Amino acid sequence: MSPSTLRLPNLEATSRLASLLAPHLRRGDVMALAGPLGAGKTTFVRALLQSLGITEEVPSPTFTLVQNYMAGNLPIFHFDLYRLKNALELEELGWYDAIHDGLVIVEWPERAASRMPARYLDIKFEIDENDQRRCLIDKHGEWNLSFKGML
Repeated sequence: MSPSTLRLPNLEATSRLASLLAPHLRRGDVMALAGPLGAGKTTFVRALLQSLGITEEVPSPTFTLVQNYMAGNLPIFHFDLYRLKNALELEELGWYDAIHDGLVIVEWPERAASRMPARYLDIKFEIDENDQRRCLIDKHGEWNLSFKGML
C-alpha cells in the first residue's frame, strides 16, 4: 500500500493533523517521525500530546533521549534517537518495555530500524523547493485508519 500524502500549508494544519490522529492512538502504538529540522515534527508532537491531555511543557528529548508522560492510564514515551550511537543502546532506554506498555513517539527512527516493531506508523514531514510542507504517512502492519479528507 502506498503512503498517504497530506499537504500541510502551515503549522496549524500540522497541529490539526495531530489532534485528528490522537483519539485513534492506543497502548502499543508506535509512531516514527522523520524529516528535516523545521519541518514540523516538534509542532506535531506538542499538538498530539496536548490533544491527549498533557498540559505540562513538552521539551525536545534531544539530550534526555526520552521524555515520559501519562495521559490518563496511557503511558507515553517520546524518544529522540539522534544521539544514539547504536541500536543496542535502545535496551538501556527502556525501548522494549515502552513499545509494549504505552504509546511510543520516536524521532530519528532510522537509528532503531532493526528494532522497530512490525506495526507502526511511519510519518515523514517534508519541505519542498518551494517551501511547501507535506506529510507522508505509511502504515506498517494492521491499522484501522484512513487519512482521506483528514485535513
